[in-house]
Order: sequence, then structure tokens, then C-alpha cells
Amino acid sequence: MASSQADELLTLTKIEAEGRWINRLSKLDLLWFAGLTVTVGVLVDVFNSQFWFWQYVVLATWYVTLVAVGIHWRAFQVAFLTVLSAALLGVWLYSIGQTPANDIILRYVLQGYAGVMWMIGFLLAATSAYVIYLFTLSEKFGRLATGLTWAGVLMGFIGLGVRWRETYIGHPDWGHVPVTNLWEVLVVFCAATSLFYLYYESRFKSKALGAFVMPLVAAAAAFLVWLTFVQHMDRIAPIIPALQSFWMKLHVPMMFVAYANFTIASLIGLAYILGDRSRRSGGGGILARALPSGEVMDNMMSKAIALGFLLFTIATILGAVWAAKAWGGFWSWDPKETWALIVWLNYAGYLHARTSKGWRGKQMAWWSFMSLWVVTFCFLGVNLFLSGLHSYGKL
Repeated sequence: MASSQADELLTLTKIEAEGRWINRLSKLDLLWFAGLTVTVGVLVDVFNSQFWFWQYVVLATWYVTLVAVGIHWRAFQVAFLTVLSAALLGVWLYSIGQTPANDIILRYVLQGYAGVMWMIGFLLAATSAYVIYLFTLSEKFGRLATGLTWAGVLMGFIGLGVRWRETYIGHPDWGHVPVTNLWEVLVVFCAATSLFYLYYESRFKSKALGAFVMPLVAAAAAFLVWLTFVQHMDRIAPIIPALQSFWMKLHVPMMFVAYANFTIASLIGLAYILGDRSRRSGGGGILARALPSGEVMDNMMSKAIALGFLLFTIATILGAVWAAKAWGGFWSWDPKETWALIVWLNYAGYLHARTSKGWRGKQMAWWSFMSLWVVTFCFLGVNLFLSGLHSYGKL
């Protein structure tokens, strides 16, 4: 009898939970779902003859992901629609014969280069605002910092979207997803890291961590300036045959989204270490007042690493498939592949220690922070100092 009552109570609890979830769906959520569904239907109808199996898989994955993320984080709906509308406007202007030389909107706002320059400016300003917020806890600067970061994210993705179209303008055979050189992937890294940081900031209600995460984004943005004006890597050029692959569209962006989450986790680890030291000093310092609790930061680190690890694993598998088609083998112990394995083992160890051994707190914060150097060498160090099959990624 008691068992029956317990089962009934559990069932009622589940029904109530599902009801509350359904009630949380707004009219905008339903419109979001309907709009994405109609869009996917149109794409399938128009491009059905050109699609093959894996393109259907990718389209279905994007559909499910966008629906889920948009409903879970409603700010993403506005951001996605803004980027899509602005990028399509830029593409349309090119399609009617406009160019940056004769169209002021393209020249100063919507062309790929202009979008990235706006992104850099907004993210550098956002970094300053987050640092000021950390020391003053001024809500005005906190809102300003978040707004500037959103502006940088939007302009970065708009720039990438329009640049994708621009790669086809010089010569149709040059067309490619803009993730083929260091300049392009750094744009992806800056925009993706900032976007994921905004999500964690929104979910965990902590703006002070922006003073730790955004300076590294600002450093990447400053590096982009150097790559633009000294190395001229913003110029569109034909890509080598090995990069002319369907799998590049999946492997590279997913890898850098994983890097974004690893980076955020590493810098939250640094914040944890410094915040813990400030609390232990007993002086009630700035960090002790501004930063969230150790438990919150530990939770943020683990979630960012878990998501990054999932994406990194999928990206590595996709890279192996691409390698088999490009070079004739799934794995060749190329320096980039070897360091990718090191990164994977490092974070697999972190997740194992946390889930199986119950490790928490400062030791995991140190692990997360020190992992930044492993990720950075895999991202930049291999390209700059080692050679191999991925040598096309050098400066």
C-alpha cells in the first residue's frame, strides 16, 4: 500500500513538472519552433535533389539544437534572428550588384571585414567595462559590459555570415566556409567564447567573471588586429584541396566552440583560486565581494568542461573521418592530432576525477586553469612551432 502511494506521488510529481515546463513555453517559443520548422521544410523542398545523407543529418542536428537552445535561452532567439536578418541583407546587397565601394552600409557595417572590426571594438570596450564593474560593482557598468559583449557577438557572426558569401565573389571556385585560416578561426573563437560566456553569465547571475574571461577574448581580438594590418590574413584567397571538404564545415567550427568552453572554464578556475585566496585572507577584498561562491564557480567550470568535452570528442571523430578522405588514414600521429589527443585525455581525466572520485573545489580549479596552457598550445603552439599535415595552419 505504501509502495503504491509512493508510486502515485512520484507520477503526480512528474506530471506537475511536465505541466510547469509546458506552461513556461511562451507564444514567442511556439513561433520560434514554427518558424524553424517551416524554414527546414523549405530548405528540404528546395535543395532535396542536392542533399545527401550526411547533409540531412547536419540539418536535423541544427534544427533540434536551435529549437532547444532558443527555448532554453530566449535571448538566443533575438540574437539568432538579428544575425540572420543582417547577414541576409548583406548578401542581398551583393546580389543586386552593390559593393563596399558604392554602398555605405556594406562599406562600414555589413561586409565581412567591417563586421569583424566592429566586433573587435565592442569586445575591447566590453572588457574595460567588465574590469570597471569588478572594482565598482556598478550596475550601470555591468549592464554596459553585457550590452557591449552582445553587440560584439552579433557583429562577429554577421561578419562571418557575409564573408561566407564574399568568398564566392572573387571566383566561384574559391567559395568556402570562413574557417580556413588563423584570422577566420580567431573570429569564430572570439564570437563563440563571448556568446557562451553570456549564457553562463545569464544562467549563474554573475557579471564579475567577465573581468576574467573577457581579457583573454580581448587579447585574441588584439591579435586579430595584428593579423589584419601586418599579416593581411583578412584577404580572401583560394584554399588548398585538403580543405575543400564537406567535413571541414563541421570539424573546425565545432572544435573552436569546444575551445571556447574550455577557455571559459579555465578562466573561471583562475577566478576561483584568486577568490578563495581573498576569502581566506579575511579582509573582505574586492574579489570576495564581487565573485560568486566557490560552489557556483565549481559548477560553472564542470558544466563548461562537460559541454566542451562532448563537442571536442565529436569534432575529433569528424576530423578523423576527414583525414581518412584527405590523407588516406583516420590517424597519422600528426603533431596536431597528437596534441588533440592530449587535450582530450586531460579533460577526460578531469571529468573522471569529478564524477568518480568526487573531487571538487580548489584542486579542480587549478586543474581547469592549468589546462588553458594545453589548449592554447594545441590551438596556436602546434601551428606556430611544429610541422606536419596541418602545416597549412601556420602564419
